[in-house]
Amino acid sequence: GAIVLGGLGGMVLGKFLKASTQELLMKINGIAVLFLGISGAMEKMLSGSYAMMLILSLAVGAVIGDVIDIEKGLERFGQWLKKKSGNSKNKLFMEGFVTSTLTVCIGAMAIVGAIQDGLFHDPSTLYAKSLLDFIIIFVLSASLGIGCLFSAIPVGLLQGGITLVSGLLTFLLADGALDNLSLVGNVLIFCVGLNLVYPKTIKVANLLPALLIALLF
Repeated sequence: GAIVLGGLGGMVLGKFLKASTQELLMKINGIAVLFLGISGAMEKMLSGSYAMMLILSLAVGAVIGDVIDIEKGLERFGQWLKKKSGNSKNKLFMEGFVTSTLTVCIGAMAIVGAIQDGLFHDPSTLYAKSLLDFIIIFVLSASLGIGCLFSAIPVGLLQGGITLVSGLLTFLLADGALDNLSLVGNVLIFCVGLNLVYPKTIKVANLLPALLIALLF
């Protein structure tokens, strides 16, 4: 709900901005996301020895993700949404959908919040994440348009699915698992920001298996 409202609000705002302003806003958004990723990653890096875990998780995760080609699967889903929603002529739809989905799905708050909601009926973390998602999608949709709004679907599937099977995922609440997940997740968020500043630099979706490798540590 927060993502849909944020997306609609950003689209209304975006109509009043000229193309050069929208492009500048997208770059500024990228810089903001870069610093979000850096701050989250450095917080963990400075509090422990994570270098080996980070390097191996990213390297092994990248190989697995590239073989599976998760990015292509996400793009196919986006193309399907694009046609079904009547946005076939919208050139920014895919960029908005993929960028927004990766930005709001990767963080540890989505996983931890959903587990807390399912196990303890405590949605407070998800409420906090909802506010962040609202702001992020509001800003992104001002420059990237309606595609950002549809990131609500994978977020709903991810968080809803984790809530439903939360009893099987309690190990994710352990400090070590959560720290690793947070560090690698923030590095991936940094990569999302990099793609906003320098389009299509890294296939971030293909790095998602790195999160699973981090948990194995």
